[in-house]
Amino acid sequence: MAAPKKGRSASAQSRPGRSLALILIAIAALTGGMFVSGHPTPRLGIDLAGGTSITLEAKNEPGQPNAINKTNMDTAVDIMNRRVNGLGVSEAEVQTQGDKNIIVNIPKGTNSKQAREQVGTTAKLYFRPVLTTEVSGTGATASPSPSASSSSSSKATDKATSSSSPSASSSATPSATATSQGRAVTDALKADSTPSASSSAGSSASPSASPSASSSASAAAAKLQAEYTALDCSDKAQRAEAGKGVKPSDNTVACGQNSSGQWQKYILGPAEVSGTDVKKAAAVFDTQSAAGWKVTMDFTSSGSKKFASITGKLAQKQQPQNQFAIVLDGEVVSDPFVREALTGGNAEISGNFSQTEAQDLANMLKYGALPLTFKEASVTTVTAALGGEQLHAGLIAGAIGLGLVVIYLVVYYRGLSIIAIASLLVSGILTYVIMSLLGPTIGFALNLPAVCGAIVAIGITADSFIVFFERIRDEIREGRSLRPAVERAWPRARRTILVSDFVSFLAAAVLFIVTVGKVQGFAFTLGLTTLLDVVVVFLFTKPLMTILARRKFFASGHTWSGLDPKRLGAKPPLRRTRRASAPVDTKEA
Repeated sequence: MAAPKKGRSASAQSRPGRSLALILIAIAALTGGMFVSGHPTPRLGIDLAGGTSITLEAKNEPGQPNAINKTNMDTAVDIMNRRVNGLGVSEAEVQTQGDKNIIVNIPKGTNSKQAREQVGTTAKLYFRPVLTTEVSGTGATASPSPSASSSSSSKATDKATSSSSPSASSSATPSATATSQGRAVTDALKADSTPSASSSAGSSASPSASPSASSSASAAAAKLQAEYTALDCSDKAQRAEAGKGVKPSDNTVACGQNSSGQWQKYILGPAEVSGTDVKKAAAVFDTQSAAGWKVTMDFTSSGSKKFASITGKLAQKQQPQNQFAIVLDGEVVSDPFVREALTGGNAEISGNFSQTEAQDLANMLKYGALPLTFKEASVTTVTAALGGEQLHAGLIAGAIGLGLVVIYLVVYYRGLSIIAIASLLVSGILTYVIMSLLGPTIGFALNLPAVCGAIVAIGITADSFIVFFERIRDEIREGRSLRPAVERAWPRARRTILVSDFVSFLAAAVLFIVTVGKVQGFAFTLGLTTLLDVVVVFLFTKPLMTILARRKFFASGHTWSGLDPKRLGAKPPLRRTRRASAPVDTKEA
């Protein structure tokens, strides 16, 4: 009879209580965390708990009458889906309806207002030179904004800090008139038309320009002057219309809020850098200054060159025309002034952001701008009556399946079924607790396909127990007693269990990657429960089997233990025998 191997494996076999204590402590800690987090139940998807359904209608931009097409709609769906789903398991559904509508279903429990902003915001980002700016409603030029400069560290970071300082309001001149505003606009446009301020869009004026071109430019300047003079950025409706429909290559007016909470109005030059030149973005908290939350951006290779070019031009000008405005969907979110060309390829946006605002902005920049402009056509509330009935039916089906598995284990494995049922219970508790924690952590939402994945996992988990039990029975049939049979069976069963679970996890991973929507919920749950099966078998089932193998009920092969050698057709016990010595001849020669 082979004895258990000595060393680390023998030590592990002699102390199975450590593994049991470890997994029980983990269950207690996770359960405590679940209740502390305030989410004692899994977050449900829209098909089970109801939620909000948003219909977005695509609109053609001026000058782009044929922008609404299948390619742009599919791109918009993909960007919206990544914005609201993040990891793909928060269960927001994004799909097209007809030629120009997109339906977004947001589960109950999600911040629907935040999600509506995420999916509907176009997120078109431009870096435009500031031609002139003033606090709206005062007619006075705003005080200088903080500068944008290169970082002194070895890793250069171009900083685009918050907009005008609180002193902007104190510099206002109440006696300013519309005439002075008009002169400011005219002077700004003249300055912008000089060769030194030429833009990438080719907006510089030529001395040899034809009379018709000069007349057209004068008309455009007069129109812009009228818009700027009439613009009141403290009016929400006017802010929404400011610069609407303007091409990136044109001058425009815009609004932005400074650090003191006042609204400023701007005249901005043609866009020099766009959001497509941003390679990645992230929300970070500045612990070294009072800037708070900000958004960092890394530019592409071409974007870095454009950014260095515009900052190089602006550094040669006087305030306020050495500023550039960071414009998101027509609103200025930051307007730093420039002292030198910034060539590091990075920038930061700070503007008294909250954590949520910074993360939302980074999210939109990271996933890109929508190729189309959308408006909300309708917002409706979805009930979960049908989903509740389906969930009820699914839970009944799962209970029936679990009951059949338990009956099979009791009938066929008898006493061993205690180990299997206890392991199923531990696996179920871990699955429930982790699903509850994943809701607030990564936005996981339990939908009907995910419930199906959990039901399928019952069979996967039970299969691992059966493999282990059958290996033990094989060893007993070979004539070994229970304790050595358990230790000899484990390495063979462990290899089979790992291969089987690996195949299941691989299938779940592939399914999660290549599918979208509800099917991902099934794949995610299947993959999660497969990983938990490995944890439970290694840290609970095997140690518990080792402990029970020392009990007389199992070790003696009781009829109801499921390990009765007679019922299993075992061979006679293996015995060690000594080699017979050669006979000694006692006869005398």
